[in-house]
Amino acid sequence: MQEKRRDIHNSETPALCRACEARHSGLCGALEHDELLRLSRHTTIRQAPAGTQLIGEEDFVETYANVLKGVVKLTKMMADGRQQIVGLQFAPDFVGRPFQAESRVSAEAASDVVLCVFPKNSLDAMMKEQPNMEHRLLKQSLNELDEAREWMLTLGRKTAEEKVASFLYMIARHIDPTHDVDAQNAAAFDLPLTRADIADFLGLTIETVSRQLTKLRKADAIVIEANRRVSIPDVMRLRELSGN
Repeated sequence: MQEKRRDIHNSETPALCRACEARHSGLCGALEHDELLRLSRHTTIRQAPAGTQLIGEEDFVETYANVLKGVVKLTKMMADGRQQIVGLQFAPDFVGRPFQAESRVSAEAASDVVLCVFPKNSLDAMMKEQPNMEHRLLKQSLNELDEAREWMLTLGRKTAEEKVASFLYMIARHIDPTHDVDAQNAAAFDLPLTRADIADFLGLTIETVSRQLTKLRKADAIVIEANRRVSIPDVMRLRELSGN
């Protein structure tokens, strides 16, 4: 089923949706104007600073959200209190697990985030009525599955340098949905994770992460400013260093 691209600046589109630059590739891109209007009646824009817990593991799910800006960190907790970062979400990713009463992961704002939030019941009802919406959500879920499999390769087989380069390349590609880093071959962003979180995500020590960042900086593959601001002058070179 081919998905139609719609003009988000059409006067019939709700103002809330016209302001959403990520809507075409997000879940709402499958909706017609009247359907967008229906959903927008129940929608709120939420801003959350870095460190805010959006939903806890085993919490009852009452809302879903689309990421409009920023990075969301997904974590799982072990019985002994140890925690593992199991994924990152960027605009226009969908936060939530449809047709499930409780969350299986914790979601936290890794950076300052902006979310488009809507009630679970409203969206579940619309998905039953709107096949295109279910198709779009399935497509996003399959993309996340593909990325998870790629990340298994990164964690299981790549060297420490390749892991850190892969992480930076992933952030560069996803942190700004309006910026095509592969086409422009350059990127700049603030790291959404601390070095401790990066180490946790990559299965490395903090010291190893720091050493590999220094190694990439000395090789002129990246430029680090003010500790967390990263510039990549040649994205294709970083991709090569990542082993991709």
